[in-house]
Amino acid sequence: MKRAVRVLAAIVALTVSTKSWAEDQFKMLVLAVPSKYHYEYIPIARDSLEKMARQHSFGVTFTSKVEAFDGDLRQYAVVMFLNTPAEELNSAQRRKFEDYMRAGGNAIVVHRAAIIPANNWVWYEKLVGRAVGAHPMLQTGVVTVADKGFPATYGLPERWIWSDEFYPTTNPHDVQIHPVLDVDETSYDPTKIWPGQVAKAMGKDHPVAWYHHYEKGRVFVTTLGHEGDAYRDPQYLTHLLGGIYWTATGLGQAR
Repeated sequence: MKRAVRVLAAIVALTVSTKSWAEDQFKMLVLAVPSKYHYEYIPIARDSLEKMARQHSFGVTFTSKVEAFDGDLRQYAVVMFLNTPAEELNSAQRRKFEDYMRAGGNAIVVHRAAIIPANNWVWYEKLVGRAVGAHPMLQTGVVTVADKGFPATYGLPERWIWSDEFYPTTNPHDVQIHPVLDVDETSYDPTKIWPGQVAKAMGKDHPVAWYHHYEKGRVFVTTLGHEGDAYRDPQYLTHLLGGIYWTATGLGQAR
C-alpha cells in the first residue's frame, strides 16, 4: 500500500512538473488589420509567429479586431502593432493602451504601424520615436548593424542585403532612440519614391530599427517588413524574435 502511494505521488509530481514546463513564458497580443496595401502578409505572419511562439514557449494572440483593446491588456507582456496604423483605435481604446504602457506594458511597432498622420495621436508618435516622411518605393539595399549587443541583431550579418521600403524619418518630438539597424543610402536611391511626394536623403544617420523606453515600458520599432514573404525569411524572423524577446522580458542585451 505504501509503495502504491509513493508511485502515485511520483506520478502526480511528474504531471505537475510537466505542466509547469509547458507554461508560456509570457503572452503577446498581435494586432494585424488588413488595408489596401498590407493584407497578403497576414496569414504568413500569423503562421510564422505562432510557430515561433510554440518553439520558444510564449503565448500569442493574433487578431485583426481592434476590439481586443477593449479587454484586459495587462495579461500581455507585449503588444505588437503589425503593419497596422494606430489610428484604427478609437479614443477609448487609445486610452486603454496608454494606461497599459503607463503601468509597465511594452510595445512593438512593425513597418506600416510606424506611420500615423501628424497630430492624430501625439502620444503614439512619441511612442514610435520617429515620424515617417515620404513613402519610398521598395528597393534592394544594404542594411547595417548599428548595435551588435541588441538581440534583434543577433544572427544578422554586419551588412545584410535586404529588399524593403526604407522609410525616411524625422524627429519632431525630440525623442532619444537607440538605433539597432541602419540602411546604407549609397546602396540604393533614397529619392526614389511614389509620385507626388518629395524625398531627401538622410545621409549616414538613417535608422530602420531602434528601441527606447517610453512611459514605464520598453518599445521596439522595426520599419522593415513590407513584403509578405519577409515573414518566411529566417533572418528577418530572427530579427523580429530578438525584438520580441527583449521587449517582453528586458533580457538578452550584451553588456
